[in-house]
Amino acid sequence: MINIFLSITIAAVISYFLGSCNSSIIIVKLLKNEDIRNFGSHNAGLTNTLRCFGKKCAVITLIGDLSKGIIAVTLSRLFCYLLNGGLLPDNDTHYIGYIAGFFAIIGHIFPAYYGFKGGKGVLVGVSAFLAVDPVMFALLMAIFIIVLSASKYVSLASITASVCCPLITFFLHFFAYDDPLRYSVLYTVLAFIMSYTVIFMHRSNIQRLKNGTENKFSFKSKKLRVEEEK
Repeated sequence: MINIFLSITIAAVISYFLGSCNSSIIIVKLLKNEDIRNFGSHNAGLTNTLRCFGKKCAVITLIGDLSKGIIAVTLSRLFCYLLNGGLLPDNDTHYIGYIAGFFAIIGHIFPAYYGFKGGKGVLVGVSAFLAVDPVMFALLMAIFIIVLSASKYVSLASITASVCCPLITFFLHFFAYDDPLRYSVLYTVLAFIMSYTVIFMHRSNIQRLKNGTENKFSFKSKKLRVEEEK
């Protein structure tokens, strides 16, 4: 039990501080000597970076945010493996990836280095799932792309993928991977916590979608008023 607690603690600390390294803030500061939070929707994420500072900053931000989620999960699972910090009696360590992903999202939303004011955590969550379960990542990306293509709302695509995430998690682990029910439920609960956090951060977008005032996304012009979703 000590190893389990220590593994979770290490995963939480590593992932939170990696998540706090906000790529958008860093890149815009380095390349433009500006604070992304002072522009557009004032959200430190990919969409606002693209809209306000163009494709170059956005691409580097994308790479940075995807990388930190993957690194957080990989390092956390490595430490968990070295500590033998599995869930007894089966020594399962898969759950640590979900915990790492959650705390990386929290770090991205409330970064310790930037006054606890960051982005919405979508990219970090996506990258965490890439490291935790590539099949889950592919399915969520497919849902995101389909909804975005049909609606042109990044917020709606992000929320829809987040809503589907716990359901897909359970069906994959219990039916496709034939995992024990207790682990399938555990993974589903952890996925739900991650998804709910992202959805909660989109509460203002949900209200705008209801009111019909949410802005649509487009690559055609960075001057287009697109609300920040990442």
